[in-house]
Amino acid sequence: MTAVEVQGAAAKAAAAKLMICPAKVKNETLKRIAEALVDKKQIILDANKLDMINAQISGMAPAFIDRLALDSGRIDDIAKGVLEVAAMGDPVGQVDKLEKRPNGLLVGRKTVPLGVIAIVYESRPNVTVDAAVLCLKAGNAVILRGGKEAFNSNNAFAKLMRSAIRETGLPEDCVSLVQDTNRETVSALFNMTQYIDVLIPRGGASLIKHVAENSKVPVIETGVGNCHVYVESTADLNMAADIIFNAKCRRPSVCNAAETLLVDKSIAAELLPMAKKLLDEKDTELRGCAATAAILGDCVRPVTDEDYYTEFLDYILAVKVVSGIEEAIGHISKYGSMHSEAIVTRDYAASLKFLDEIDAAAVYVNASTAFTDGGEFGLGAEIGISTQKMHARGPMGLGQLTTSKFIIYGNGQVR
Repeated sequence: MTAVEVQGAAAKAAAAKLMICPAKVKNETLKRIAEALVDKKQIILDANKLDMINAQISGMAPAFIDRLALDSGRIDDIAKGVLEVAAMGDPVGQVDKLEKRPNGLLVGRKTVPLGVIAIVYESRPNVTVDAAVLCLKAGNAVILRGGKEAFNSNNAFAKLMRSAIRETGLPEDCVSLVQDTNRETVSALFNMTQYIDVLIPRGGASLIKHVAENSKVPVIETGVGNCHVYVESTADLNMAADIIFNAKCRRPSVCNAAETLLVDKSIAAELLPMAKKLLDEKDTELRGCAATAAILGDCVRPVTDEDYYTEFLDYILAVKVVSGIEEAIGHISKYGSMHSEAIVTRDYAASLKFLDEIDAAAVYVNASTAFTDGGEFGLGAEIGISTQKMHARGPMGLGQLTTSKFIIYGNGQVR
């Protein structure tokens, strides 16, 4: 067996024990993980420093380095998130109402863990903890395969979590980190159907596409966020400018950041300078259509069709002036990734039309796309944002990491 297959077999064995683990033990395990993250913070910071040095030597983009960076405050926030998951209700063991059939059978459905989840992700070391604790709480063992850029940080997190898991009597292989970051290990996970029940990729479009097209293990697609803000003709322009700035610049490296701004032609001349004034605070590059350039001048780079398809994850915003809501919806339908889309409007009919016709996991009226987040939606921490329609859609919290089985009570019935 290869090293990854050994991890798969160990995770499968651990999952069998975790599946019947009482909620009290799972919660105590999460609390010990949170304590370890805070108490051993310096170990994590030292490991992250190595990753940061390597990233800077490699010439990584600032947005990438921002995703990679950890500091004391971020670690405290990660630990706080672990405790929030511990405080949530156990999603496992919930029984939907038992119904009595004419033959006397009582038929119901019970939530159960998925089993072993493999998660392939890139440069965000916080994912190592977020994914692990969500899987643990939902009764799943998890195999983590992070990117090489964050290996030292990920490894430090994984070691601390495995130690905390041992302290509560659970198998440490409830959580494991693949030690080989070569591309071949991802391919190995694709074929481990005997050990892995679900594979979840988190990262850029190319990673998600590669996993979805090649994995024999069932895949839940997450992540690619080519999100739009459409400012309709009746919008409050001050509100619109604030929403545009927040959606683009709050944290451009995350999947719920806006990548394209669509503006109704009747208000473009007034709104675009207002929006640009805020976007300039973060030196945001604008790539716009001819109408945008006519309003804002030479600061606007000509936009390409490829730009409209691109998840920039940086201080770059594509801009298009549109004739109205029909063109805006058509643009989003063509270029969007079905993640998060927003309209700014004072027209109730326009808001309903947008809500009805936009096909996305999250659709907003008069609010920033930055709210697409498990915590903001009341789900607690999330394992990712699913943009597909099967099993889970939108922020994937605890409930989306379970499945169900039918349970049937009889008293001797035969058919």
